[in-house]
Amino acid sequence: MATETVAPISPLTPPLEKERPVVWPARKAAKLSCGLQVVLVEQHRIPKLTIQLLFRSGNSAVAAASPGLADMTATVVRTGTATRTGRQIEEELRRLGADLSTGAGADSSAISLGGLAEFSREILALLADLASHANFPADEFARERRNALESVRIERATPGFLAGERLRKTLFGAHPYAVVAPTEAQVEAYRLEQLADFYRAHYTPENAILIAVGDFSAPGLIAQMDEAFRGWPAGQPPWQPEAAPPEIRGRRVHLVHLPGSVQTQILIGNHAITRKHPDWLPLTLANSIYGGAFHSRLVANIREQKGYTYSPRSGANALRRLGYFSVSAAVRNEVVAATLTEIFYELDRIRALPVGAEELADALAYLSGVFSLGLATQDGLAGQLVTLYLNELPDDYLETYREKIRALTAEDVLAAARKYFDSANAQIVVVGDAAQIAAQAALFGEVDTYDAQGQRI
Repeated sequence: MATETVAPISPLTPPLEKERPVVWPARKAAKLSCGLQVVLVEQHRIPKLTIQLLFRSGNSAVAAASPGLADMTATVVRTGTATRTGRQIEEELRRLGADLSTGAGADSSAISLGGLAEFSREILALLADLASHANFPADEFARERRNALESVRIERATPGFLAGERLRKTLFGAHPYAVVAPTEAQVEAYRLEQLADFYRAHYTPENAILIAVGDFSAPGLIAQMDEAFRGWPAGQPPWQPEAAPPEIRGRRVHLVHLPGSVQTQILIGNHAITRKHPDWLPLTLANSIYGGAFHSRLVANIREQKGYTYSPRSGANALRRLGYFSVSAAVRNEVVAATLTEIFYELDRIRALPVGAEELADALAYLSGVFSLGLATQDGLAGQLVTLYLNELPDDYLETYREKIRALTAEDVLAAARKYFDSANAQIVVVGDAAQIAAQAALFGEVDTYDAQGQRI
């Protein structure tokens, strides 16, 4: 009986195939008769569409007077209009097979709808109704305010939230970006008329952009949009003065005391840049190598080698007007000092020595690949367009992203790390039981201590 000869399996991993080009669908930009800017991308793979209506105002616009008010406004917007009750809106969504979401961040508010492309006219009519005729039912407002109060109480017991709040207050001082969330008293003080006032002032066509991706004809959808949004009242939101962020010199430790905690949340940060800065892509690459990816140096050190934490992470955080770099890790109380030591060791190492060719190549492939994956869905492409237009980036930013990333060098990484990984002036936030961690934290700078409500103790 003949025997079959089987070729030996090579122990070597086959080389990656050459990266495929991204074929970018054409973008169609227009302005409706009401003044609303729209951007449409036809994508005919599935019979659906995704529509995002973005307003260039978020929580920072009202941080001084009513923190979190933009978020509350966005939540209640979807609960009723002059012609639709909340129940009718939900029934219409089910009938259309559509999904609705609303929300607000520091710099923007959004109403997003997705559904079957054949119902585009009905979906746009609902979107326009929410954008221009929300009526803020009193019972829905009261219910959402109760929910917000419960969320605030939960946040005050959450180490990750407390760390982020303290870091933002430290880095941004009197600037609106320092305010991450309201207190219970501030939520209690919300009044229905405040939501309506914010809505009238900021939910305007001049302050908005509408992005649509999906299975449609752009000229036909523009005609439907013009019909849906005709008559939307014009208006520019009021200008708000902003204080400059504080100038920070030297490391300092900010300890948030959480009695009885068996784990410590570490968060380190310093001022950085926005997406519009020419150094944004080098910073993105340097961050990926340091701690922004699962194969990064920070993960290899304090997760794989030391076992101090499961998921350390660094990030280049871009708000519209300011940015910051951060490093986070949740660790056992007994290894706080050891973890901080390794975090700063890796920071100083990437600031001192160029990365090797193999490590650089891996990071470039990772960033390019993640970017490509993010374009595979309607939501992903719409999200990239939101980033482009809200941050006022160059028109070819998305089309040239991979090319520009691939052109970066080890020297670019070193320069970005030296500029934006500000080890000497990093602010250190630790959230945990002061009795367990204060002595360890004091090894890295003078310690200020706060309670979970943000009061110094």
